[in-house]
Amino acid sequence: MSRTSLAGGFTLIEMVITVAIVGLLASIAVPMVELAVKRGKEVELRGALREIRTAIDAYKKAWDEGRIERKVGDSGYPPRLEILVEGVEDAKSPNRSRLYFLRRLPRDPFAPASLTPASATWGKRSYASPPDAPSEGADVFDVYSLSSEVGLNGVPYREW
Repeated sequence: MSRTSLAGGFTLIEMVITVAIVGLLASIAVPMVELAVKRGKEVELRGALREIRTAIDAYKKAWDEGRIERKVGDSGYPPRLEILVEGVEDAKSPNRSRLYFLRRLPRDPFAPASLTPASATWGKRSYASPPDAPSEGADVFDVYSLSSEVGLNGVPYREW
């Protein structure tokens, strides 16, 4: 009786085909992962903008109610973003407690990761500047992303 021995292992052709299939699957998956990362950053940007804008509105409401000391020429909006975290004295409180509007200032998720403070990652629009040409001024009426990228919906992040 003769025994035929079968050699174990893979042939070169099998290895090349396997590598080609894995490469094809990876080339399909990478754009999907990049899209998911961008969508995640967009959700984070939308949330950060909503959080900051809500805090600015709460500051303005407190100013309108007389809970923040009024000065001549003030618009009622915070003079800088950090005030929302640092807080201001409550003018109506007998023990002069502080009003806080944010626990922390969120960073723009599309800003480059660096050691710059969170307030420097946002563009600021003053009350006196027009909406189509926002510029900084004596107060912070609104914030916007400084990113030059365009969102998945076709709208530039600066216009969100």
